Amino acid sequence: MLEEHHVTSRTSTLARTRERPAETALKALWALFFGLALILAQTLGAHARAAPESFADLAEQISPSVVNITTTTTVAARSGPGAIVPEGSPFEDFFREFNDRNGQGGRNTPRRSQALGSGFVISEDGYLVTNNHVIEGADEIQIEFFSGKTLDATLVGTDPNTDIALLKVEADGPLPFVNFGDSNLMRTGDWVMAMGNPLGQGFSISAGIVSARNRALSGTYDDYIQTDAAINRGNSGGPLFNMDGEVIGVNTAILSPNGGSIGIGFAMSSNVVSKVVAQLKEFGETRRGWLGVRIQDVSPDIAESMGLEKATGALVTDVPDGPAKDAGMKSGDVIMSFDGVDVPDTRSLVRTVGNTSVGKTVRVVVYRDGKTETLRITLGRREEAESARPAAVETPADPATSEMLGLTVSEMTEELRSELKLGDAAEGLVVTDVAGDSEAYEKNIRAGDVITEAGQQKVSVPQDLEDRIAEAKEGGRKSLLLLVRREGEPRFVALTLD
Repeated sequence: MLEEHHVTSRTSTLARTRERPAETALKALWALFFGLALILAQTLGAHARAAPESFADLAEQISPSVVNITTTTTVAARSGPGAIVPEGSPFEDFFREFNDRNGQGGRNTPRRSQALGSGFVISEDGYLVTNNHVIEGADEIQIEFFSGKTLDATLVGTDPNTDIALLKVEADGPLPFVNFGDSNLMRTGDWVMAMGNPLGQGFSISAGIVSARNRALSGTYDDYIQTDAAINRGNSGGPLFNMDGEVIGVNTAILSPNGGSIGIGFAMSSNVVSKVVAQLKEFGETRRGWLGVRIQDVSPDIAESMGLEKATGALVTDVPDGPAKDAGMKSGDVIMSFDGVDVPDTRSLVRTVGNTSVGKTVRVVVYRDGKTETLRITLGRREEAESARPAAVETPADPATSEMLGLTVSEMTEELRSELKLGDAAEGLVVTDVAGDSEAYEKNIRAGDVITEAGQQKVSVPQDLEDRIAEAKEGGRKSLLLLVRREGEPRFVALTLD
């Protein structure tokens, strides 16, 4: 029995001995696999987070496509009298020499003024991009390349709205150029490099990161990338590069109390610039889509008063003659979607419409009377509409008056139409007084304003407004939406119901 047990134990030991090499190999293989996976993950993570070892190779690659721009402009001479001395005076020769030295010899003789900026080549046949303010009003535009070669440039077209200009030079051969990248792929924290001619010092580079995206300064179509890469006077019009050597912005402005860089610079995003450049190249001018509405953002209280689940979309305050009116859009509609793209706010809608081709028929989803409707609208051209913008509807006046929601309102009368300089067709309730401690006053409703709609229904007598208030309360609404006009300009205001 002992012998049998001994044999069995030894057999078991031998079996384990035979299996150990296979197990060891398998464990080693798995260890190697997981080790390589860990190393790869760490390498990728380090690559994504680490700063470039050097910008030298990238700078060497793209420098030939960046240019310095010198403009010359004729400026009218100052009209001051200059130094006047009696003819024959012993000081006559002295003052004549002084005036000649300071450009006042002829007093009315025009002067020549020079300005500096930057730009970059976008095609081998000589198209260049810069800022409009760099070349605006210039009589001559001279381009200096990285090699030191200079060429005269002609102006192809400009877009003051985005501060972009397209130039053209004629060269003996193909020019080195750079491509636009996709600015929408840039993330806050990504590395960028700026290149240009700061303070007239010649070619220079600076590096930093994307500090913020989608910045707006003052323009309708603003979509700036904010960066802390040093940008100074003379950098205007120069490119902002990603680490692949693609242009993802055009350096345009800085925020500074002293005129120098404090690490807050702005570059117009390439996705805006590339569309503008394509239109300037094809037409010599921009051709932006035009919807033909006046709009405002949807605030939370306006959303509640209209029964919207969240404050989103663009609220239509007026629909003058144009594409939207032809398609049946109405004041009080909330534009929720344009050409298949959700509309978060007015700024987004303006940019999206402007980037859409003139003459294109698009589907526009609007929220109206508690449900959505789809309109098909053929876009016009904004540039043509801006030169002949129709007036908006005007304001009302007073016989019967009533007080509600902190407002004293009156029915429209001919006397009020004349007093408020309203058109003969003006309709609605005239605000004759506003309580100073009321919500209406806080929301900037003033005497002389005209309420044309309440709860998205027209009002013409005080009883209409009282009925709308009662209906809103019965419907469980906490606020009432009013369409208020001042000097023809409409806006929606939501007032809380007691």
